[in-house]
Amino acid sequence: MTELTINSIKSFTIFKTLFENSTASKTALILGITQSGVSRSLSLLEKNIGFPLFLREKNRLIATPEAKELYREVLRLMQTLDETRHSILALREFGAQRFRVVSIPGLAFGYMPQLISEMIKFNPKLNIYFDILSSNEIVQAIETDLFDVGFVTLPVKCEQLEVIEIVKTQAVCIVPKDHPLANYQEINLIDLQGCNLVVANQPNLAADQLLHLIEKHNIVLSGRTEANIASICSLVSYGVGVAVINPITVSDLDYDNIIVKPFNPEINYSFALIFKKHWHKNKLIDVIRQSTKKVYLQDN
Repeated sequence: MTELTINSIKSFTIFKTLFENSTASKTALILGITQSGVSRSLSLLEKNIGFPLFLREKNRLIATPEAKELYREVLRLMQTLDETRHSILALREFGAQRFRVVSIPGLAFGYMPQLISEMIKFNPKLNIYFDILSSNEIVQAIETDLFDVGFVTLPVKCEQLEVIEIVKTQAVCIVPKDHPLANYQEINLIDLQGCNLVVANQPNLAADQLLHLIEKHNIVLSGRTEANIASICSLVSYGVGVAVINPITVSDLDYDNIIVKPFNPEINYSFALIFKKHWHKNKLIDVIRQSTKKVYLQDN
């Protein structure tokens, strides 16, 4: 099988159903075709790929190791086809006005909804697909055209993409209202001694800097809680510990039981908009760039 055709996709569909049910008769019933049609399709597929997929044992088919590997590949193919079908339906409904946006978790819960709201104001007919990934995953997703624009933490390695810095800010320390540090004007690194620290459980430039400083200065914590960045503010509000975090994330996730304090030494954050270079002159990119400034000013 040197190329993927409509017929080979049909064969894969029959193979997938056959693999899941082990009998040609049940496969035929599920797919609404004849049992002989299932057998012919399987024989042709085995001939095209050059190896057997099933061992025949009475009325059942026993999958070979090669069939198990092929089944995993076919599942991935079917998922891609489902995504393509979804895109076609969106194009039919909205034309080319479908825009795919992806963001890091730290900007996803307040900043991005405000930004998407501005995009909708610019074009009320815009159909937006929004998701959340890590910076490295976002770069790969933009490079492979899974998304149109992404919002990442700098630095990132993406020479093939346009990278525009949109926000620079400094980390803050968040503490529960009843925590001893709540009375401090500013939280210094040494003040974390004996605290339970809540940190992101995913690669995080600022968190890595903080943990490096803690190790370098021999700060002894009482414990460390690693969590998704979306839950860090909530964990702090419930008294689990203190956190050093991006202030935009704090403003995105509004909690009454936490206090925000300046943190020393400075830990800097830089966020960027990335997209394929051919999008550079797109009007929507200009709207996004202008809106990022507007949203940041609202948050500050």
